[in-house]
Amino acid sequence: MTIYAWGYLQEYEREREDILDAVDKVFKSGQLVWGPHVTGFEREFAAYHGVPHCVAVDNGTNALVVALRALGIGPGDEVITVSNTAAPTVVAISMVGATPVFVDIHPDTYLMDVGQVAAAVTERTRCLLPVHLYGQCVEMAPLEELAARHDLVILEDCAQAHGARHHGRIAGSMGRAGAFSFYPTKVLGAYGHGGGTITSDAELDAEMRRLRYYGMDEERYYVVARNGMNSRLDEVHAEILRRKLGRLDDYIAARRTAAAVYAEALAGTDLVLPALAPGNDHVYYLYVVRHPQRDKIIERMRSFDISLNISYPWPVHTMTGFAHLGVPKGALPVTEALADEIFSLPMYPSVLGTDQEKVIDALRETLATL
Repeated sequence: MTIYAWGYLQEYEREREDILDAVDKVFKSGQLVWGPHVTGFEREFAAYHGVPHCVAVDNGTNALVVALRALGIGPGDEVITVSNTAAPTVVAISMVGATPVFVDIHPDTYLMDVGQVAAAVTERTRCLLPVHLYGQCVEMAPLEELAARHDLVILEDCAQAHGARHHGRIAGSMGRAGAFSFYPTKVLGAYGHGGGTITSDAELDAEMRRLRYYGMDEERYYVVARNGMNSRLDEVHAEILRRKLGRLDDYIAARRTAAAVYAEALAGTDLVLPALAPGNDHVYYLYVVRHPQRDKIIERMRSFDISLNISYPWPVHTMTGFAHLGVPKGALPVTEALADEIFSLPMYPSVLGTDQEKVIDALRETLATL
């Protein structure tokens, strides 16, 4: 049986009874959208992060889009972010008509190199969009200082960082808003698409609620206050997420244990193992390693029925869909170099035990033959 990078099928087997009970409960309620399970999840997810507001939407991309639009980001504005990210980060910026501006990443953590951000700020810059990648947070203090100095807003991309902390502050609570994905493979995942944005700003919360529902005020259905969109989390996924939210800390603990097992077992090999940035509590959404013969390793691991993942083999600025930005090859040297070498090992709560032992043994054998 193949071992994949993500293991939500194993999770489903463990939690099947509770998940099916959640589905049955919603179906029997007769209310599949816009009901108490969504509002309950919003309340509980906000409380988990110590903020008053959460706006649940249909996917992580739209969580970013709704937040950007509510923040007033649009045509003519620039948003500073990174190219070493999932494409939806940049797609969302483009969807609101703004221009993404890229800075390079740190060679050790693969996170935004915050030391480069100040030089990228122009008179058109409106937003800083740090991506808390692979399960740990970007260094926030320099971004907060820069935002205050230039009157910029910070929107955190937390799609890979549910429950991660930076100097004690939880991901998503450090900017004006934090956007999350609940895609099935995430640290907190649904069984389909889902997303949400958290904030401490009541006016921003109200605007995001209008935007996700055609631009209507929720208390005045069918009256459009501004041009919005249809982006609502359904009741079934909301109830599943409510139940899984209660197990989120357990998921994180298991991921950290699995990361510690990898670190101990692979120490002394020529793999570059994940680096923990100062002040961070990593949740290990991915366990990303680095090797100059990455592609050969991945190919040989297939012979052991182990499928490894690359996040990400093509930096966003090199994709044809973003050629219009005019970012030349070589402009982001660290990002481009890492794209040829990074890959991730299977990482999910149930990888602990036999699956992880197989991965480690196969990987050590593979490395010995290079």
